[in-house]
Amino acid sequence: MIRWTALSLRRGVKLLLDDVSVVVNPGEKVGLVGANGSGKSTLFALLRGELQPDQGDLAIPAAWRIAHVAQETAASEASALDFVIDGDRHLRDVEARMAAASDDDDALAELYMAYGDAGGYTANSRGEALLLGLGFTLAQAQQPVVTFSGGWRMRLQLAQALMAPSDLLLLDEPTNHLDLDAIVWLEQWLRRYPGTLVIISHDREFLDAVCNVTLSLEQKKLTRWSGNYTAFELQRAERMRLAQGAFGKQQREIAHLQSFVDRFKAKASKAKQAQSRVKAMERMTLLAPVIEASPFTFKFRAPLASPDPMLILEDVDCGYPADDGSRRTVVHDVKLRLTAGERIGLLGANGQGKSTVIKTIAGTLDRIDGTMTAGKGLAIGYFAQHQIDMLDMDASPLMQLHRVAVAVNPNGAAPREQELRNYLGSFDFQGEMATASVAPFSGGEKARLALALIIWNRPNLLLLDEPTNHLDLETREALTLALAQFESALILVSHDRALLRATTDRFLL
Repeated sequence: MIRWTALSLRRGVKLLLDDVSVVVNPGEKVGLVGANGSGKSTLFALLRGELQPDQGDLAIPAAWRIAHVAQETAASEASALDFVIDGDRHLRDVEARMAAASDDDDALAELYMAYGDAGGYTANSRGEALLLGLGFTLAQAQQPVVTFSGGWRMRLQLAQALMAPSDLLLLDEPTNHLDLDAIVWLEQWLRRYPGTLVIISHDREFLDAVCNVTLSLEQKKLTRWSGNYTAFELQRAERMRLAQGAFGKQQREIAHLQSFVDRFKAKASKAKQAQSRVKAMERMTLLAPVIEASPFTFKFRAPLASPDPMLILEDVDCGYPADDGSRRTVVHDVKLRLTAGERIGLLGANGQGKSTVIKTIAGTLDRIDGTMTAGKGLAIGYFAQHQIDMLDMDASPLMQLHRVAVAVNPNGAAPREQELRNYLGSFDFQGEMATASVAPFSGGEKARLALALIIWNRPNLLLLDEPTNHLDLETREALTLALAQFESALILVSHDRALLRATTDRFLL
């Protein structure tokens, strides 16, 4: 089993874990949840042996084999299949010893037995099954790793980690680069995994499907809960309700004691009783008021117009300019009539053209053919898949919002600074954070700022391409609630099934 005992951990001057004692039993499938920056990835580094606790102890069985997904993929000329099989280091070691052995080596027979025991005769088929499940074709399995883009290389790293024989498997956001088909396949694979599994994920349906234990990292404490993420939420809500009730009861008792002290402390006959009540209040263990996990909610500003129909696409071909100057069509003959209030989820495997269609509607890609007619007053808010890369990392949220406000109304008076600050505060950019440089912000904070800048313009058509990639679970919940209350049209590309179900009415494949 994995046992944390009175463990404390710091990164620099920041205390991440304080006097933590938790046990994970063999074979359990654990979801590790917590806000961005709370220390989940640091805890993984501790499990991998890359960090040591400042106090206390972490015990993992010495014989356990630990597998995890590497963050960097070398530009290797090896085929994708060979790269995946490289994850089984024991098998590769046996192969190397077989290659070095001479034909008359007495140990060769033992090596062939070891090769069979290591699964050498089924390695290719097992590797191919992993690649197919994660969205590769058999032809791609033979292509060099160097030919794949960053997102597909991350899939290769995941396949390599799954290929490795392990007793403990650590997965940090494994669904980030997967489409829905691959996510469903991964869920099924992980449910069959016989070892101990610890997953960091912000996909609640994925956690619900795979995990039977939840560890929550909140307020420097690691708490164990039985059940999946939904069960954890229900249990935590009940505990918070009880804790809030206990806090309220204690405050009423303190107020009653204080009232007696204030009334009778000046009377000699009551002075001793008043003093005893003061001591009683000092002895009471003060219960901290319960703080909700999600520190904020936000909402979309009401659109200024609502054209109907909003947008009509007739026989539109969507694609990209090719290197030779021609246009490469990715999606043919798109026909779409978008009316006010319509809410569409755009589905399809990676590479099928979802982002291409979104960019064409947003106007960042010219259509190759067909006609696109916008309704009068159409205002598009477009959140691109890499929207956070478009932020000015040296500027503050306040400065960037001011630029957006001036750009959208160049001839009008600029909004007052307090109005801008109030708006940013609704997205949890308060105080000094509103005037600080964006560069050191977390990925989730940058994504939240990018959303805030888009929402300021009061769009009546939202185009969102994977808006949750960098958001923690609490911020995803806030976004889901805001989108559910959005008054106009929405086209959403996402692999977050909970978000799709809660915010869209129909799907286009």
